[in-house]
Amino acid sequence: MIALLGLTAGATLAAVTLTFGIARLRRRYDTVDTFWGLGFALVAVVSFPFGTGPLALRLTVAALTVVWGVRLAVHLHLRNRGKPEDPRYQQIAERAGPNPGGRIFVRTYLLQGVVLWFVSLPVQFAMSGTGFGVAGWLGVAVWLVGFAFETVGDEQLRRFRANPANQGQVLDTGLWRYSRHPNYFGDACVWWGLYLLACSTWPGAATILSPVAMTFTLARGTGKPMLEKSLRRSRPGYADYVARTSGFFPLPPKKLTPR
Repeated sequence: MIALLGLTAGATLAAVTLTFGIARLRRRYDTVDTFWGLGFALVAVVSFPFGTGPLALRLTVAALTVVWGVRLAVHLHLRNRGKPEDPRYQQIAERAGPNPGGRIFVRTYLLQGVVLWFVSLPVQFAMSGTGFGVAGWLGVAVWLVGFAFETVGDEQLRRFRANPANQGQVLDTGLWRYSRHPNYFGDACVWWGLYLLACSTWPGAATILSPVAMTFTLARGTGKPMLEKSLRRSRPGYADYVARTSGFFPLPPKKLTPR
């Protein structure tokens, strides 16, 4: 297992470096957004032949990870295509002094590579699991719920943004009626599902900090808080939306009393 962890770490580093080179050629540092999902797919593919678990389990884990990763990569690439560089990367470059590329590589690309490798530990350990069991089948069910929330939530938001009449408005229908971030909630469920698939062995169960880290990042780290800070400034009705809508876990909207 140690050899596999070293192999996936090396593959992740090589992929991060290659992606950074592509970003420099494109002059778009947000290329790393597309890499995020593909990086997990890469880890799953590299891990697959070295696992000692049943073929059905390894195929399931690999397929679920690749499907999730490729869909996310395509979605983010299409979302960024034709738009200006993400302001986050512009700010890092402006503050970096004479070597913005080096700073962005370390603070963004390399850091994301480390996080990606750590979050993917359940996938790597699941490849050497003993089988499905109750936890494994539950993991598939949780993954399906998460993938549905993430995919449907992203598509609802894409259609909403594509309508010029919705400029400056707040999406509060569909899944967005029950959660301010149904796509983030779905993302977290995907990784809890993959974690459950790793729980057929004690080493796999010990990777629980990986889905915890992903959930924290989405709900409390660079996901939900940063996005909502921006939306509060740009969407006049966002404060009322926050008051009546669950921040992460889908719940029926609150009934607000008139002021």
